[in-house]
Amino acid sequence: MSDLPPARLAAYSRPFTHMGVDYFGPVTISIGRRTEKRWVLIATCLTVRAVHLQIAHTLSTDSCISALRNVMARRGIPAVIYSDQGTNFRGANRELKVAVEYLDKNRLMTEFTTPHTRWSFNPPAAPHMGGAWERLIRTVKQNLSKLLPSNTPTLEVFENVLIEVENVVNSRPLTGIPLDDDESPVLTPNHFLVGSSNGLKPWVPFDDSSKALRNCWQLSQTLANQFWKQWLRDYLPTITRRTKWLVPAKPIEVGDIVIIVDPSFPRNCWPKGRVIATRPGADGQVRWATVQTTSGIYERPAVRLAVLDVGVRKDTPHQDHRRIPGGSVIPATSTDTSSPSGPTSTIP
Repeated sequence: MSDLPPARLAAYSRPFTHMGVDYFGPVTISIGRRTEKRWVLIATCLTVRAVHLQIAHTLSTDSCISALRNVMARRGIPAVIYSDQGTNFRGANRELKVAVEYLDKNRLMTEFTTPHTRWSFNPPAAPHMGGAWERLIRTVKQNLSKLLPSNTPTLEVFENVLIEVENVVNSRPLTGIPLDDDESPVLTPNHFLVGSSNGLKPWVPFDDSSKALRNCWQLSQTLANQFWKQWLRDYLPTITRRTKWLVPAKPIEVGDIVIIVDPSFPRNCWPKGRVIATRPGADGQVRWATVQTTSGIYERPAVRLAVLDVGVRKDTPHQDHRRIPGGSVIPATSTDTSSPSGPTSTIP
């Protein structure tokens, strides 16, 4: 298991500095005698796990830009925006999948890429890379299903319920609840947004006689430091545990013959290709790879690529070889015409 990305460990940074965005919906609402569809843009702070829910009236690029600007106006300008490319919307309806695929991603990157902001898209077919916001979408949907009326709500009711759900999700505890100390506060995302879990007077042990804390600005800084120290002490150890993938695996290399694994492919369809470029992480493990196949060039995450036990000796670069289980290399006796780079060795 690799290290957590820096966005998850950005202590003492403003909430929503590292933000993941996604869509879910639609929700049918009533306006007068007609019904319309609305979608929800969910913005997630990857550090303190806070959420911001913004209504999107359509799935157009202009509506996406407007929704994001509304989020930034209330939560601040992010340093990095993370999102899927549209094909990874698991559980979404077909209309949402198709519409988001046609979003003008180049325009979005141009609109929100500044010297202080960068937009980062996850590779296709990698929904696990957006797990930080996918899990919160499930939590939001569970709360919406309980709070929304059974009939079609009005736009006003939907907006009110959405804000209530946002507050409920941001009031969830990030750490375990201590059983031996009922008065000890439990850290929540709302502590970093409004100063306490429910917006009431924040709990903080300080000396009233201290002259430094009589200044309101210094008091606010003291509160913020208290929350961040509790975040480092109680929450950070829970997200840095390594429970699997403890043994490092051999990374994918350029020239490897791989099979693209995709659950949506039909039965007995195993497209093969050759790795022409890789993108390693900070730990040296390859996270993305560019694969050339007979039908084109694709970017896929490493978890969607199965490396075949095929190798080519460096002393004979123009002759294909096959690696047998014993470790020796013998010339291939047949070729695979489906390879995009010409003849390759037979799969043992």
